[in-house]
Amino acid sequence: MSPFTGSAARTPDWRHLRVDLADGVATVTLARPEKLNALTFGAYADLRDLLVELSRERSVRALVLAGEGRGFCSGGDVDEIIGATLAMDTAQLLDFNRMTGQVVRAVRECPFPVIAAVHGVAAGAGAVLALAADFRVADPTARFAFLFTRVGLSGGDMGAAYLLPRVVGLGHATRLLMLGEPVRAPEAERIGLISELTEEGGADEGAAQLARRLAEGPALAYAQTKALLTAELDMPLSASVELDASTQAHLMNGEDYAEFHSAFKEKRPPKWSGR
Repeated sequence: MSPFTGSAARTPDWRHLRVDLADGVATVTLARPEKLNALTFGAYADLRDLLVELSRERSVRALVLAGEGRGFCSGGDVDEIIGATLAMDTAQLLDFNRMTGQVVRAVRECPFPVIAAVHGVAAGAGAVLALAADFRVADPTARFAFLFTRVGLSGGDMGAAYLLPRVVGLGHATRLLMLGEPVRAPEAERIGLISELTEEGGADEGAAQLARRLAEGPALAYAQTKALLTAELDMPLSASVELDASTQAHLMNGEDYAEFHSAFKEKRPPKWSGR
């Protein structure tokens, strides 16, 4: 995403999210615990716009997405979204579904790692948000459920049919998206849906530790690695190795590469600049 902005100022407050910035880590908390952090139209739009704003700020090096209360996110709010969509025409429904997809694209395209801290339920859109993250740190209470067919819709919502087979394989993805059955933490870890399984109650701290580690590392190298992982999913090998070569040539001209060499010779830790 481009770092160049228009004349509009950075948004100081977000109505549907709690945002904390410290030491290069942005912690974004879904804060409707009484509704298991169910997403509203405004919450989707805030997430989309926030990720775009943070992507333009070179100060953000990692982001944690968490949920307040008993669970991560129970998906779209049944009362506020499903009820409203029943009254929409096709053009309005297309606008809404494109917006939810833009949230997932923003998670995948932002230039810093995103870590989902999952405890309790991650269902529907909540499961896809966690899936879109680069890392999923979860505790034993976590359970993922892609519930779209349970409400009479396609399981391929918000890019799930693209992302899930690439994370867990086509067989597991078919079962999870077709049947909509919940996957609890032990199985989710076994099939690769969970990146790190913590002790109960430890998902937020585990995600924070990983975010701090990433924030202290070579930000440009992480950003380029994330971009290549996404871009090369649909590339033939010849195009992938060419893109890898041009990316490495670019990074080899960077300050961090030279800093590693200096630090190695001087027997000290590198001081990464992200350049």
